[in-house]
Amino acid sequence: MRLLCVSDIHGHADALAAVLATAERRGYTQLLVAGDLCFPGPKPLETWRRLTQAKAVCVQGVSDRALATLDIEKVRPRSEHERARLDRLAQTRTELGELILARLARLAPTYRLPLEDGGELVLVHGSPADPLEPISHDMTDEEVLSLLGDDPADVVICGGSHVPFDRMVGGVRIINVGSVGEAPCSMRGEVDRVRVGGRPAGELVRSGSVSYGAGHADATFVELRAGELWVEQVVVPLGRAA
Repeated sequence: MRLLCVSDIHGHADALAAVLATAERRGYTQLLVAGDLCFPGPKPLETWRRLTQAKAVCVQGVSDRALATLDIEKVRPRSEHERARLDRLAQTRTELGELILARLARLAPTYRLPLEDGGELVLVHGSPADPLEPISHDMTDEEVLSLLGDDPADVVICGGSHVPFDRMVGGVRIINVGSVGEAPCSMRGEVDRVRVGGRPAGELVRSGSVSYGAGHADATFVELRAGELWVEQVVVPLGRAA
């Protein structure tokens, strides 16, 4: 079983297409998506269609819940930025239509997958204790433990923070898969290269500030090999073949 794990597409269908094209060349058996699928990017309907065609297993993220349930009439924007986001929310609802909005509303907050070694993987947007509260790269072990809850599974695949990382806390392997649609475009601060299963597994940001853009998309491959979990976090450049 070779899993392709992504998150935070945010309606950027072209970025998703680049990730899927790269993944298809490398091979995978199942696509897992840790929420925030269609909003606020430019192509929400195309994003949903691509995920459906790929038979993706998706869980509900913050923006998915907002699209499906937020009562816009009761929200009072405090800035022009908030007003623009509400306008975009309304537009996205129109573009998706009632049927897809209903499906977004029914997405589960978590998805559990048995692993071949007898362990278990949980897919969640935020954290096992609170699916809407993300685990970020700069949290202490104590902060992370508070978000793991009583039954976090052996491997947690999550998103929400847009910054990928891979770390072990309290015997639980936590893999944040970053963002497809709103990945960091620059990072200032200490960045460490990490190795997982004997191979480079991407960049783990320890500290520093992050700005966001559309220069690349994040994706993570997860695979069990001879009882060992192999994780490869990759960066997919946008606008050209990866």
